[in-house]
Amino acid sequence: MDVIEIIGGKPLKGKVRISGSKNAALPILASTLLTNSKVRLTNIPNLSDIFSMIELLKSLNVKIYKKNNYYTFKSDTPKSLIASYELVRKMRASFLILGPLLSRYGYAKVSLPGGCAIGTRPVDLHLEGLKRMGASFAIKNGYVHGSVKGKLKGTSINFKKKSVGATENLIMAATLAEGKTIINNAAQEPEIDDLCSFLIQIGAKIKGYGTDLITIDGVKELNGGEFQVMPDRIEAGTFALSVLGCSGDLILTGVNNEIYKHFKDIFKPIKFLKIKKIDDKSFSVVKAKEGVLNLKVTTKEYPGFPTDLQAQLTAALLKIQGLNEINEKIFENRFMHVGELRRMGAKIRKKGSKVEITGVKEIYGAELMATDLRASSCLIIAGLMAKGKTIINRVYHLDRGYENIEKKLKACGAKIDRIKK
Repeated sequence: MDVIEIIGGKPLKGKVRISGSKNAALPILASTLLTNSKVRLTNIPNLSDIFSMIELLKSLNVKIYKKNNYYTFKSDTPKSLIASYELVRKMRASFLILGPLLSRYGYAKVSLPGGCAIGTRPVDLHLEGLKRMGASFAIKNGYVHGSVKGKLKGTSINFKKKSVGATENLIMAATLAEGKTIINNAAQEPEIDDLCSFLIQIGAKIKGYGTDLITIDGVKELNGGEFQVMPDRIEAGTFALSVLGCSGDLILTGVNNEIYKHFKDIFKPIKFLKIKKIDDKSFSVVKAKEGVLNLKVTTKEYPGFPTDLQAQLTAALLKIQGLNEINEKIFENRFMHVGELRRMGAKIRKKGSKVEITGVKEIYGAELMATDLRASSCLIIAGLMAKGKTIINRVYHLDRGYENIEKKLKACGAKIDRIKK
């Protein structure tokens, strides 16, 4: 089993190329089920979650070829419309195939999803929306059995709360539905914009993406096409917060203007983390001379502070003078990293949905256990900041969302290695 070994105390300096976005790629991969024409995708990251989705699509008779840096997908009619527990249990995004299968074939049997253990994250919003479009569901033996008489029908859907996954599932389902679908209180994440841009590229009629009111006019069929997946803003944010924790100067490449503007906004309260645009595909992140910081950060839906950067921010603040507070409003069980950070000497107080971080002069290396994807990158940041050796177990969590993170950090001066234990 692999572990990550870190000798802390080194500032980061160099260039990091940001990989393609996992959270954009997964729904786009699922949407290849909507067309029987060839689709070519580039900038797909090499991650275990991506490989899991590819295996799931192959089980549904999608022919997939990889050459150089692009994938080609051709979705033929499957012999079975069952997405098994063995394939779906590994990650929650597998549930995104439900909308495409119902929309194109009128039936799907999909195992209830797995993924990170960071809260209940129910699928009720997905099912309620699809029911309004004419689908019927039964949940038996851990599977969702969905069916449609004829075609899904366009309708007006009002989400009671914003949900990225439900928004994506309903958009995909609506592309081949009869008539117009209106999604109110839609999530506004850039990854949804990327999905919509791809679907439009292959013939979908979608308006309003990027806002909370999305309109989809169903078409009879979708075509083939080519598309480049957007860069991963969470990976970029993880490296930016590594600079906050470790000091240094990084240039992030392969990004875009939207990520740059988003970071300028969400990191503005961190007065000594400086972000400067270099060109449309790169910006620098520098930690200026630090002082006392007293932040109050609340995780929110986009364009607010991402819940997927909460753990990394927690680690980066451990040695900064002051009392800093983070309020987790998206998921109810996303502080499992706190216990591991305390073992390193961190001074963190948890109160309900909040943590208070009192800066300490030093934290110390320890053997740690990653509990989920973003917690694993949080522990890497802490290890880079710590005095002495840190060993991180369960790095399979890390491999779900970060492509070669240890190699990228090592190229910037970090003493970090992946070793066999």
